[in-house]
Amino acid sequence: MTAPRRALIVVDIQQEYFDGMLQVQYPPREETLSNAVRALEAAVEHDIPVVVVQHELPEGAPVFAVGSPSWMLHPEIERRLQPTWKRASKVGGSVFAGTDVAAWLADHQVDTITIVGYMTNNCDLASAVEAEGLGLAAEVLSDASGAIHLSNDAGSVAADQLHQTLMVLLHSNFAAVATTDSWIEAVRDGQALPKSDLGTSATQGRAHFGG
Repeated sequence: MTAPRRALIVVDIQQEYFDGMLQVQYPPREETLSNAVRALEAAVEHDIPVVVVQHELPEGAPVFAVGSPSWMLHPEIERRLQPTWKRASKVGGSVFAGTDVAAWLADHQVDTITIVGYMTNNCDLASAVEAEGLGLAAEVLSDASGAIHLSNDAGSVAADQLHQTLMVLLHSNFAAVATTDSWIEAVRDGQALPKSDLGTSATQGRAHFGG
């Protein structure tokens, strides 16, 4: 089997998710940051291309207003930036929407994206789903991403339940889900991460829950 041609996509690791109204609630944000940094270090060690994406809204916006503290990259990411890394700004959920990230990945012969950063329930999900349409395999590192509590007219869900549910959902079709440790091992071995599929996940789901 041909080794994956990976790129690490660092999604919106910005101060908003640590100090703002969108603070990541699960997994613990400092742990997810530490794992994202470990993934970055492994990417550098193994010459994996890196894309650093930053959500950006106009001045005066309540979150991610360009130039505001909310918009700034976390210092642990900022101080590691390298000139060879691709930088991109986005206004939507997916890292591909309205950006040249897909073209940049194609230029670098990337066939697999590894997603770290925030949020599981928005930009990570949107990016993994859109990758399928672009012909890219996706990987999501479960302990280097995170979710928030949500409540609206449709109901309420806690961040831990939301994150865990979305990991199962992604692994059933859209992305291989793994821990940072497992991903680093796969990178060192030049291997793809294992991923389930919808049929297998459905069969196992029926066996687990009945019906």
